[in-house]
Amino acid sequence: MLAIVRVCNPGVVHPGEERESDNITEVVHKPVVEVKKSPHRILGVHSYEACFPDLQEVQIVAARRWGVRPVKNREEAEHRKQELVYVGANPYFSIDRAMTQSIPYLVPRASNLLQQIGKNFIDSLYVKNVPLHRIIVSSVLRTEDDVSRLRRFNVNANEQSCHRFGTTFDITYIRFDPVHHADGSPCVYVSDAILKPVLSEVLRDLRQQGLCYIKHERKQSCFHITVR
Repeated sequence: MLAIVRVCNPGVVHPGEERESDNITEVVHKPVVEVKKSPHRILGVHSYEACFPDLQEVQIVAARRWGVRPVKNREEAEHRKQELVYVGANPYFSIDRAMTQSIPYLVPRASNLLQQIGKNFIDSLYVKNVPLHRIIVSSVLRTEDDVSRLRRFNVNANEQSCHRFGTTFDITYIRFDPVHHADGSPCVYVSDAILKPVLSEVLRDLRQQGLCYIKHERKQSCFHITVR
């Protein structure tokens, strides 16, 4: 399975959306296919809000317990690699290329959780006969400088964000990264209406195992996750 997903994708966009490339706007057309039948049905969860209810006041406790002292800036993060793990390259998940308000570092405990989520998601797609995709991480560690910049544009941004401790990451549920075939054949794209329920099953199971807290964020279109 690892060999199947050991790829390096150049970027992620929606079927038919525009992407800026070297100052030239190109339209990327991506065929979306229907999923073949499988004995392993996609059930999803009965309610995103009920299954993933963990608010800031719950997650911040875990973040402070398992996290690092907040990092002032990106230069300081480079000098604290004994505490933090770089998660910018991994066969089981992608980092959003548009991520500008955080940097791809986590504490080892959270890094292991993120990799487990990515691996379980791919395994689940495989047994359900769904073309393989990777999850996309849209937010990771925020330095104090990142938080300050973010608050200039979003007054609702939390000064006490769990992202400051390296324990927390966001996974978008409206975009996924299709796995490229080793033989060079075209990627197969599946709607997020199918992939999100599969991801929700994976996250529900890990939360029930007591490994993480999760909040289903509607405005940000992501699952906000803190390691336990």
